[in-house]
Amino acid sequence: MARQTGKAESRTPGSRYADQRHYVVPASLAELHGPVSGSVVLDRSLDWSGDSTYDLDDAGDLQVMYQTVLNQAATTEILSQWLDGDLLRQMWSELWLPARLRALWQARFPELTVPPQTLAS
Repeated sequence: MARQTGKAESRTPGSRYADQRHYVVPASLAELHGPVSGSVVLDRSLDWSGDSTYDLDDAGDLQVMYQTVLNQAATTEILSQWLDGDLLRQMWSELWLPARLRALWQARFPELTVPPQTLAS
């Protein structure tokens, strides 16, 4: 008797939602000049969790806010409003991001693939 393959195995490459999801990547990290400290409240279009307030002076809040914006931003203007290029470089390796989103950003900005301690040298 032949073994039946699962649906995931029979999908055409690029047919999954993760492969189709639209992510925004700016032309330059210098375009990102969002807040670097204090408290921010993300727009409902970015964070509909009910508590969209983030304390950027708290490392955990900062990380979650950056992950949320990177995942949900629909335009480069939104990225520019909420993210800071220098801060993003510093924390890039710490962010939990979908593989495709990370690959798109690192393809445009190879410096993001360099370990943070090397950037500081």
